[in-house]
Amino acid sequence: MTGTLEPFSLSLSRPLETACGTIDAREGVLVRVEAADTEGVGEATPLPGWTESLDECRAALERVLDSDGDEPGSWDVVLGEVRETPAARHGLALALADARARVTGVPLYRHLGGGTRVERVPVNATVGDGSPETTASDARAAVAEGFRALKIKVGARSVDEDVARLRAVREAVGHDVELRADANGAWTHAQAREALPSLAGVGVAYVEQPLSPADLAGHAALREGAASDDGAVGIALDETLAETPIERVLDAGVADVLVLKPMVLGGPDRAREAALRAREAGVTPVMTTTIDAALARAGAAHVVASLPDAPRSACGLATGGRLAEDLLADPVPIADGSARVPQEPGNAPPPPDGPRTDS
Repeated sequence: MTGTLEPFSLSLSRPLETACGTIDAREGVLVRVEAADTEGVGEATPLPGWTESLDECRAALERVLDSDGDEPGSWDVVLGEVRETPAARHGLALALADARARVTGVPLYRHLGGGTRVERVPVNATVGDGSPETTASDARAAVAEGFRALKIKVGARSVDEDVARLRAVREAVGHDVELRADANGAWTHAQAREALPSLAGVGVAYVEQPLSPADLAGHAALREGAASDDGAVGIALDETLAETPIERVLDAGVADVLVLKPMVLGGPDRAREAALRAREAGVTPVMTTTIDAALARAGAAHVVASLPDAPRSACGLATGGRLAEDLLADPVPIADGSARVPQEPGNAPPPPDGPRTDS
């Protein structure tokens, strides 16, 4: 398979705090491949703690791009060679899918299996940690911009303080806006058990990753306990999916919602398959990103648009603002609480050739 890799480094508009440290830039590689006599472009943007390292990602891609095989039947074999490096697989899978969609003259979501035209998909706004007054003000501003679903960061304060923050948000935005809480695994069992009934009273739809990622049994117990409450708060898993196969999570029945990141899962094809499996199991899929650049965000929007049976749950694609600069003009701009789905053949307009940094 012939192809090239182009490194990029994009500064963040503000630092990103992760379990592996503070990140000031998103670094990755553009993957350009020649497939079916057409160029396809993908994005591989690893994130420490979620995927392989940048060095591992690039090494995996260099190996497969040096291998033989340009026929469609060989592409699945090549993808299999990067199955253990999800960001690398994402970049290659997105590039191949982009090329295939361009050849057939359809937008990527139709190539992935979407049966009808979808021009926009709903997205949520994320509201960070702050005082009740600040959190309510930020939430009110997001609703004024058109967002109908808000994700509120919790877990850095006491449970009582976080409940007060969510209550202030509810009073500020009314009862027609969906509220979600994201604890990022910060709570203990006792804190989660304390928080859920109070958050149910505020009308929170679900809590994302209340406990540590490996604690499937704990999440199962929380979900079972919450099921008996009126207006029960759902349990969503996010970080868990970086280390536990989705099949195991679904078989264990530990979640009401799965937060799916195509870069972590290994590509738009895997993300769509995971979403369809979740739906079959009665679990709601919510697509989001790892603060990716433009091509990966566009790919995630296409995955959402390809899913049958609208309405679609608001997804976490309003993340382009976290980048000070991007690979190209935003192909999935946000307006009125939704993201535009590109309708041109392929995934998104390809960036110009050559490595790029904003330094």
